[in-house]
Amino acid sequence: MTNEIDLSQLPPPPPYDKERDAAQRSRLLKAWEAPRGWRHVSAVNNSFVGKWYLLTSFAFFTFAGMLALLIRAQLAVPENDLVSQSLFNQLFTLHGTAMMFLFAVPIFEAVAILILPEILGARDLPFPRLSAFGYWCFLIGGVFVCGSIFFGVAPDGGWFMYTPLSSDPRFSGLGTDIWLLGLSFIEVSSIAAAVELIVGVLKSRPPGMRLNLMPLYCWYVLVVAGMILFAFPPLIAGDLLLEMERAFGWAFFDVDRGGDPLLWQHLFWIFGHPEVYIIFLPSIALIATMLPTFAGRPMVGHSWIVLSAVGVAFLSFGLWVHHMFTTGLPEISLSFFSAASEAVAVPTGIQIFCFIATMLVAKVRPSVPMLFAGGALAIFVFGGLTGVMVALVPFDWQAHDSYFVVAHLHYTLIGGMLFPLFAGVVYWYPFVTQKKMNDRAGKWAFWLMFGGFNLAFLPMHWTGVMGMPRRVWTYDLSDGWAVLNMVSTVGSFVFAFGFLVFAVNVLWPRGKAPLVERNTWNAGTMEWSGEVPDNPWGVRSIPYIHTRYPLWEQPELLGQMDRGEWLLPDAEEGKREMIVTDILDARPLFVQRVGGPSFLTLGAAVCLGAVFIIATFHLWTLTLIFGAGFVGFTLWWLWTGTAQIPEKPVKDVGRGLVLPTYAQGSRAVGWWAVFITMTGDMTAFMGLVFSYFFYWTALPDFLPEVAKLPAMLPLVAGVVLLVAAWAMTVAAREVLARGGRGASMALLAGAVPLGALGLGAWYWAASVVGLDPTVTSFDAMVWMLILWMGLHLLLSWVMHLYVAARIWAGICTPEYRADIINLTLFEHFVAVTAVVIFALLALFPLLMGV
Repeated sequence: MTNEIDLSQLPPPPPYDKERDAAQRSRLLKAWEAPRGWRHVSAVNNSFVGKWYLLTSFAFFTFAGMLALLIRAQLAVPENDLVSQSLFNQLFTLHGTAMMFLFAVPIFEAVAILILPEILGARDLPFPRLSAFGYWCFLIGGVFVCGSIFFGVAPDGGWFMYTPLSSDPRFSGLGTDIWLLGLSFIEVSSIAAAVELIVGVLKSRPPGMRLNLMPLYCWYVLVVAGMILFAFPPLIAGDLLLEMERAFGWAFFDVDRGGDPLLWQHLFWIFGHPEVYIIFLPSIALIATMLPTFAGRPMVGHSWIVLSAVGVAFLSFGLWVHHMFTTGLPEISLSFFSAASEAVAVPTGIQIFCFIATMLVAKVRPSVPMLFAGGALAIFVFGGLTGVMVALVPFDWQAHDSYFVVAHLHYTLIGGMLFPLFAGVVYWYPFVTQKKMNDRAGKWAFWLMFGGFNLAFLPMHWTGVMGMPRRVWTYDLSDGWAVLNMVSTVGSFVFAFGFLVFAVNVLWPRGKAPLVERNTWNAGTMEWSGEVPDNPWGVRSIPYIHTRYPLWEQPELLGQMDRGEWLLPDAEEGKREMIVTDILDARPLFVQRVGGPSFLTLGAAVCLGAVFIIATFHLWTLTLIFGAGFVGFTLWWLWTGTAQIPEKPVKDVGRGLVLPTYAQGSRAVGWWAVFITMTGDMTAFMGLVFSYFFYWTALPDFLPEVAKLPAMLPLVAGVVLLVAAWAMTVAAREVLARGGRGASMALLAGAVPLGALGLGAWYWAASVVGLDPTVTSFDAMVWMLILWMGLHLLLSWVMHLYVAARIWAGICTPEYRADIINLTLFEHFVAVTAVVIFALLALFPLLMGV
C-alpha cells in the first residue's frame, strides 16, 4: 500500500546519465509545451493562464481608475458640470463594480494560478482546462459589463444595487440587467477558480508536505477559496431573485405585494462583507511569503498566523449587518453584530504582530517589495482603526453613507490589498520574466502612490464628518467642502501618476537585460526552484518535501530535482501527468493525467457568455440555442478529457515507487471537484431558504391560509418520486460495480422520467391552488424553489444520459467507474435539496398551525 511507504527511505536514484536526462527533458517539453501562433489561445498551462489573468485584471483596474479620476475631476470644484448627473451615476457604479468584481477578486485568482503550482512543487493545478475556462468567462463578462458605459447603458444604481430602485425597471434601465447577468457570469469564473485552488492545495502537494508543513501562502489560498465558495453563492441567489422580478414581475422586493427591499441588502452583504476579507487575506499572504525571504529566517508564529486567518474567515460571515445599522433593526441585533465587528480585529491583529515580530528578531534587507509592504501595513492599520469606529453603532449612525466611509473603505482595501499586491509584482517579476524591475523607478512609484493616496483619502474623513454624503454629484460652495475636495482630487492624480510609473516599469521591454540568477531573492519556498531560463513543465521532478522552507533546509534538493532524481522525471507516454496525494499527510495516491491545450474551453465560455448577454435583452430563443451550444462543448470537453481508461493500470514514477494511473471515489480529484462545487451550490440554495425564513420573520402574513398553500398530496407524491429517482441512481452505481452494464444503463435512463414525474407533481401542487409568482412574495418563493429544483433536475437528466452513454461506449466500466460515482455524489445533493424544499412547502406551514 502506498500509504505505508516511508518516502524518506526510498531507494537511491540510478546514476546520472546525461543522454537519458536529455531524452527525458525532450519528452517532457513535448508533453507540456504550449501551442504557438494563433493557437496560443487554446493554451491551458498555469503559467500562461495566470499571466493572462494578471494582465486582464490590471487592465480592468486601469479602466476603473480612469473612471475614478473622472469622478474626482467632477468633485474638484463646487457646482461643476464636467459630466452629467446620469453619467456620474454610471461612473461611480462601474468604478466600484470593476474594482470589486473585476480586479480585487480576480487578481487573487490570477496570482494563485500563476505561482501556486510552483510553490507546491507541482506540474500544474488539477484542472488546467477549468482554469482556462474561468479566465475566458472573466474576460468576456468583464468586457460586457465595462463596455456598457460606451453605449450609455452602464449600471447606475451603485455597486451594491439596492432595491427598490434597482428592482423597478421604471427607475433603472438596461444597465441593472447588465450588472446582474454580467456579474453572475463573472461569478462562474470565481467559483471555478475556487474549486481549482481548493483541490489544488488539498490534493496536489508534493509527497511529504503534510498540512502543518504547507507554506503560509497555500494556507491563505485554501482559506480564501473556501470563503469564495460560501460568500459568492448567496449573491447569485439574490441576483436570481432580482432578475426574476425585473424580467417577469415576480414579487420579491415590492412592498405592495408582500416583498421586502431589505432582503436584497441581507443577501448582498452576506456576500459583501466576507468579500472584504477575500480581498485582504490574499495580499496578507503575499507579505507572509515575502517577509521571511528578506528577514532571512522563518516566519514567527506560523501556526498562529494560520489559526488567525481561519478565525478571520469564520468571523467575517457574522459581520454583514454592520452595513445595515441604520435600517431600523432590533437593538439586540445591532449589539451582536457590533461586537462581532470589533472581535474580528483580534485575529487580524495577531497576523500583524507576527509580521512585526519577524522583523524585530531579524535584520530585514531593504528592498522595493519591503517598501511597498511597509506602506501597506501603515495604511491598513489606520484603515482598521477607522473600521473599529464605524463598527460602533452610535458613530455609524452619524457617519453612515458619508465620505468618512469612503475613506475607511479605501484605506482598508488599498492598504490591505493594493500595496501588498504591488510588492508582490516586484518580488515575483523575476519568477515570471527571469528579469528584474528597475529599483529606482520602483521607489519613485511607491512614494508617488503612498503620498498621493494619503493626500487623496485622508481629507475625506473630514469631508464625511462635515456631512458630505457618498455618491453626491455636485455641491454648493456654502457647504464648506471645496478645499478638501480639491486636495483629494490633486492627491488622486498624484496617485495615478505613481501607478503610471509602476506600469511603465512593469511593461518596459527588457529583451537585452541579463537573466536573473536562480532564486534571485534567496527565498526558501519552492516557486524559486525553477530553472533559468524556465521550462513549461513547472518542476523537473516532483520532490519529497519534509520542511517548511525546503530551499533553505533541504540544501541538496535543487540538484536532485534538476537531475530528475525524484518522481515523474519523464513523460514516456507523452501525457501531462501529476502526482495526487492524500489530504492530511501528502502520501502519494495515484498519477493523474491532465488535459492539454484545447479550444473546447474557449467555445464553452463563449456560448455561456452569450447565454448571459443575450438574456439581458430577453431574446429567449437565442438564449436557448447558445445554452445548447454550451452543453455541447462541455460534454465534448468532459468526454475527451476526463476519466479516461489508462493504457496501463500502474506506473513506475521513479525511485522504485509504483502508483495507480486511475482513481475513483474520494481518492480522485474529480470527486472532490463535484463535492466542492455542490457545496457552493447548496450554499446558494441556503440563500433561498434564508429568504423564505426572512419573509416569515419580517412579514406577519407571509404564510397564507390553508386554501392558498400548495396541495399536500402532490407535494408528498413529488418528493417520493424524486427520492425514488435518487435511489435508482444509487442502485445503478452498485449494479455496475457488480458487472451489470445493461441494467445500470436501464436504471439511469429510468430515473429520468421518474424525476420528471416528481417535478410535475410539484408543479401541479402549486398550480392547482392558483399560486401566481407576480401576486405575493409567498407565491414567488414557492415557484422559485420549484424552479430551482427543475434546473437541477434538468442538469441531472443530462448527466444521466451522459453516463449511460459512457457505459455503452465502454469508458465507464465496473473497474473504471468514476463517472457514475461522481453522478451519484451529485444526486445526493439533489435529493437533500428535494427533501428541504418539501419541508419548507409542506411541513413548515403545518408546524406553524396554518
